[in-house]
Amino acid sequence: RNMSTSSSIAELLGSPQVVVGFGATTLVLLATTFFYLKNNEGSSDGGAASTSSALEKVEELDSEKYPGGYLTIYYGSQTGTAQMFAKQIASESESRGFHTRVVDLQDVVDNEDQRSISDIATLDASHNNIDVVNDDDGSLIRATLAHPHYREGNAMEGRSRAIFLVATYGEGEPTDNAQQFVEMMKSKSGIRDIYKLEDSPGLISVDSCVRMGVEVEEDGEEEKKNDSGSSLSDDMVLDRSFLRDLDFAVFGLGNKQYEHYNNMSRFLDASLAKCGASRIAPLGLGDDDDDLEGDFENWKDNVLWPALTEKFVKGGAADALAAARKDNDVLELPECPYEVEYLKDGASKKIDLDMIQTSSKHYVQAMDCPIVASRELRDPSDPGSTVHMEIDISKHMSSLKYQTADNLGILPKNDSALVELVAKSLGFDLNQLFHLFPSAEESATKHTLPFPTPCTVRDCLERYCDLSGSPRRSDLKQLAPYARDEMDRKALLRMSSKEGKSEYKEKIVEAHVGIGEIVTRLCPSIVCPLEHFIMVCPRLQPRYYTISSSSSVHPKTIHITYALLESEKKN
Repeated sequence: RNMSTSSSIAELLGSPQVVVGFGATTLVLLATTFFYLKNNEGSSDGGAASTSSALEKVEELDSEKYPGGYLTIYYGSQTGTAQMFAKQIASESESRGFHTRVVDLQDVVDNEDQRSISDIATLDASHNNIDVVNDDDGSLIRATLAHPHYREGNAMEGRSRAIFLVATYGEGEPTDNAQQFVEMMKSKSGIRDIYKLEDSPGLISVDSCVRMGVEVEEDGEEEKKNDSGSSLSDDMVLDRSFLRDLDFAVFGLGNKQYEHYNNMSRFLDASLAKCGASRIAPLGLGDDDDDLEGDFENWKDNVLWPALTEKFVKGGAADALAAARKDNDVLELPECPYEVEYLKDGASKKIDLDMIQTSSKHYVQAMDCPIVASRELRDPSDPGSTVHMEIDISKHMSSLKYQTADNLGILPKNDSALVELVAKSLGFDLNQLFHLFPSAEESATKHTLPFPTPCTVRDCLERYCDLSGSPRRSDLKQLAPYARDEMDRKALLRMSSKEGKSEYKEKIVEAHVGIGEIVTRLCPSIVCPLEHFIMVCPRLQPRYYTISSSSSVHPKTIHITYALLESEKKN
């Protein structure tokens, strides 16, 4: 049979409405909805509270279970892939001897933990021989990256360890959840142009201030002068001791089709080093135009873990952990970060929007808008297809306006027949209303939920779960424990392995097989609770198109022009 490689658009042609929305710098129309994607402009109180409070005693880790100590994984993600990679490292960390936490980079700048801000101020004040420039931005960054409670050894003398997984978005720009963090790091590192990573002309570092004529006044205020006696602006100062107590490694997610390939990971790697942090492992670069997942696995397995083990897992602990990993062949169900509460009376309040992952904000800010026109522009004799579509935004004029040539993002909806097959196969009631909550372990963390609830199971499968797109190999590995049939389980594990890359490409990617077809036809023995399926299944992502209408001529409608591609689906 024929299958559209853009099934969301094919379904959209017969759909009465679309979902649309605004982007931070572009207008975004989502597959049947408009959303206004807005960066968090409010910031938490950056200043430290009283520094007189004593540091809380750090809970000691079990040195036998976690000989490597604490490890924090930060991610900057637009579509959720960097977050997925972060969770992969976290899932392997215990078997490698590390106790990990995963942190959204937005949470670094949204830090409202006055205790951690106060504690890092107390810690820095104790190092009187080291001059740390701790303005509000500096306090926020250090309160997370150099948190006293997540250090090697004691809080006063120990070092923090951090892994950064950051995607590059658009033309070398940060993802939405990393924008404010990047601005802070630009200021602290002195790298004002993210496209030019060498030192800016005339840049002055704190450790060279005396030589350059910086005078420190009685009240601690600095007057910065160059050799000619003229004043220097504050943004010309680089603090090379700012992150002196941080060990780090960076992996970047990019695409070589773009000019500024992996620009954000290169910037972050350079800026952290300029601020005094020590590099644990070489910068890793992943190319989504080739094999992003393979690049990540190669860096993770052959660069990151060996470097961490050599540096932090001492003595015979590394050999013992390696032997334990080799002997542990039991396939266990992964821990789930979510809990589902089914609602009987339908009455329930909405989840706090701060709990929604930053890569899923478009779900919250989207609006359903009707399609008022859709017509083929090509002659019937032409085998190709170019479609003109018009979307009515008149009911949302107070919040939705666009500029000519803005981009429109379309949020697709899964085919209803496929949704019903998946629900039947997994035993889900499509009409059941439910709430999704973070698990007890995740409840104290912001940005943990993948989409807003309450919603019905039908909406969950139709609007939020990518049932048709080809899953990554890591998704197949996560799905394998839920297969009751050994043959199904082995097939999923084989295709998820490095050795099974060719088979995966042939049977999943080139065959246009999605998770929906895997659970309903190829591996029907899979039994998966709803919260676990939400964890394993990738999210539906917006498709972006350039608006082809004039905002002055058509202020109440948005027009797009797109090509519809079809290919034959192999059986």
